[in-house]
Amino acid sequence: MNDDVTSVGLGSPPTNRKQFWIKLLWIGIWLAFMSAPVKDLADGNHTPWATALGTLGLLTFVGAYLLLVFRHTTKPLDRRLLHSAIAFLGLLSVVLTLTLGTPWLVLFVYVAVSVGATLPLRTSRWLIPVVTAVLVGIGLTGDHPREVITALVFPALLGGFSMTGVRQLIRTTIELREARATVAQLAANEERLRLARDLHDLLGHSLSLITLKSELAGRMLPDHPEQAAAQVADIEQVSRQALIDVRGAVTGYRRPTLPGELAGARTALAAAGITADVPAEAPDDVPEKLEEVLAWALREAVTNVVRHSGARHCTVTLAPRQTLDGRLLELTVSDDGVGPSGTKPGNGLTGIGERLATVDGTLRTSAGNSGSGKGFALTLSVPLESGLGSTE
Repeated sequence: MNDDVTSVGLGSPPTNRKQFWIKLLWIGIWLAFMSAPVKDLADGNHTPWATALGTLGLLTFVGAYLLLVFRHTTKPLDRRLLHSAIAFLGLLSVVLTLTLGTPWLVLFVYVAVSVGATLPLRTSRWLIPVVTAVLVGIGLTGDHPREVITALVFPALLGGFSMTGVRQLIRTTIELREARATVAQLAANEERLRLARDLHDLLGHSLSLITLKSELAGRMLPDHPEQAAAQVADIEQVSRQALIDVRGAVTGYRRPTLPGELAGARTALAAAGITADVPAEAPDDVPEKLEEVLAWALREAVTNVVRHSGARHCTVTLAPRQTLDGRLLELTVSDDGVGPSGTKPGNGLTGIGERLATVDGTLRTSAGNSGSGKGFALTLSVPLESGLGSTE
């Protein structure tokens, strides 16, 4: 799917000219139903003055409709201006229909759509039937075919109430977006608090002890240099242990996990416009060493797909497999892109191979999942028994 199309999301204003025209096209495509009044003008059924005024009225109506719906869905208008614009569309529809005849009744469908697209549900749920009733009333008072009136009632009601559903969908999408951003911020805050708490627990006692022993060594130094040296040795030991503890904590923070990398893969592939088929969950009870190796490999493989493959679809599978040599945990990342660019493996594949060697794993490459021999597939297999023996 094209990135520019997907990036113009529901409730999101366009950020460049191309997105502007895409969004305008999606709104203006419904103007195809304006063929009836356009044909009426083109057939020469009216006097030159009536044709000229009708053309001007139709252009004014279309411009006001596009401006109202496009502008309001991008950035809501002031309530008074919004009500005035809808009233203007309704009045113009009445005047053009009474003046030029049956083909112009279709304008009321656009008025109903404008009501559903811009007004709150509590207002639009009664105003849309009112607009439809005006359409029927004008149609019945004039010399208009009953089948035309009947044919327009359903589009007016359906179009108007469908747009209320679209508005509700837009509102829900915006709220979900804001909620997701809030959850992400709360998660980041919680992680910062956890990091601060862990560092305080790791370093608070050690630094306090170092400070105390440093002061004690300073007081002993003139008269008792041997005891001062012992205190300095204790300071060195405490500081070394504190450094080991900090490194261990940082390593734990930096260690990737399979659930985290699977979620990251879905996000990265979607952001690149690549259709992703990624498992929702990782297998349970994967040994820590195996999980770390596979998580790094998944991150590297997905990064290669996003940056170099030119793929439109990527599939990730992760599941245990029974072989004659024992149980294996197999990770496969397959795409339908251009395939490998050369005969020598790159630094990424080399790094994956080196990590796999630490757990007795294997790496295989082949054509991807396009069915035409193109694309690239990366398969990693690690023995679960070896992984269990490698955990600390």
